[in-house]
Amino acid sequence: MATPKSEKSGPPPPTRFAVALFPGFQALDAFGPLDILNLLSKKTPLSLRILGPSLDPVSTRADGTAHTTGQAVVPTHTFADGLDDVEVLLIPGGFGTRDPANMKEVVEFVRAAYPSLRFLLTVCTGSAVAAMSGVLGGRRATSNKRAWAWATAQGPKVQWVPRARWVTDGNVWTSSGISAGIDMMYAFVADQFGEDVARELADAAEYVRNTDSGVDPFAAAEAENNGVAK
Repeated sequence: MATPKSEKSGPPPPTRFAVALFPGFQALDAFGPLDILNLLSKKTPLSLRILGPSLDPVSTRADGTAHTTGQAVVPTHTFADGLDDVEVLLIPGGFGTRDPANMKEVVEFVRAAYPSLRFLLTVCTGSAVAAMSGVLGGRRATSNKRAWAWATAQGPKVQWVPRARWVTDGNVWTSSGISAGIDMMYAFVADQFGEDVARELADAAEYVRNTDSGVDPFAAAEAENNGVAK
């Protein structure tokens, strides 16, 4: 069990968060972790910036895909506004990550913003975005197993971990496919705010957590088709 934050030394937990959205982001990649932060904000004051290329609504639908439905989120700030005092940046994945033109501004933003962050969190192919920016070079990270071959090709200098629900390396947390971001965020809350807080939030959401980052039932299922090491 993680030691409650009140018993740990070091800086206080972060309270200033941001999420970087782009056309074609995966809904649950963003909304799963953000819903945990919404619940957490009932216990401790938090701030959240929704970042996008502009202040126009950002859709989960990506060009060139078969999606016939999607949702759009209105940003509160643009990438050009910077992060100021934001401590934690969340990067979702999604089909939009496959389009270099679509991701150019996001990649440049992550590269410029990372040095001022306390923590960088990625979900699914959000780790590929971080890899494109160069901030994962030499670090351990994971990604969506169904997109493993493509995602890992975006960062040849990254120490990709093929069997992991999520991976922590210093101040960078990366998670596997889509729903894994929820387990990662609960683990992050446990690490920063205390296991008791994470457990209370999961119980409130009636969510059954995976608390072991090494338990990855999807790695073996996708290994043969996607080049994931067993």
